[in-house]
Amino acid sequence: MNKSIELIHDEHRALAAMLSAFRSLAGEIRAGRQQPDFGLFELMLRYIEKLPEKVHHPKENEFLFKKLRARCAEAVPVIEQLEDEHRQGEHRIAALRAALAAYQESGAAGFEPFYAVLASYIDSEWRHMNTEEKQVFPLAEAHLSAEDWAEIEAAFSANDNPWHGAAGEYAGLFSRIVNTAPAPVGLGAPLK
Repeated sequence: MNKSIELIHDEHRALAAMLSAFRSLAGEIRAGRQQPDFGLFELMLRYIEKLPEKVHHPKENEFLFKKLRARCAEAVPVIEQLEDEHRQGEHRIAALRAALAAYQESGAAGFEPFYAVLASYIDSEWRHMNTEEKQVFPLAEAHLSAEDWAEIEAAFSANDNPWHGAAGEYAGLFSRIVNTAPAPVGLGAPLK
């Protein structure tokens, strides 16, 4: 795996970890073992909104997808699908945010609709990342030049650590999430 692909994969892992934690916490609520922590859910939503929607997806579009589109006609249909999913990202986050607000407003009666929106969002993100890693990455490795990879690597290297963001902009947010989330998801009080 080349350095550029590793950088993108690391960002996918950061998002996957957050999505897994979100699903786990919601599952504990659904099972009656945990009470909702709306502040924690808001922090997790903010991280998801900032990392993939504002940083990761735009760079995939501008660098990886743009270069691959120019070099491999076979990749165009999947790139178009992925770019369309990127365009829907803000709408999907807004729907998740609205479902969370409705859950907070209506209490336990709002959990199942929130959970349905959350599960749909997480499942679509997993499919999206799997499509990139299983279809786009191999085509990119086969068709992109060393110069293409150098540009892609420079763009994604500027993202710095995907867990903390460039210049640590997400470090505080990520740290708050980890310290607030109950064990085994985070370092907070264990699940009861």
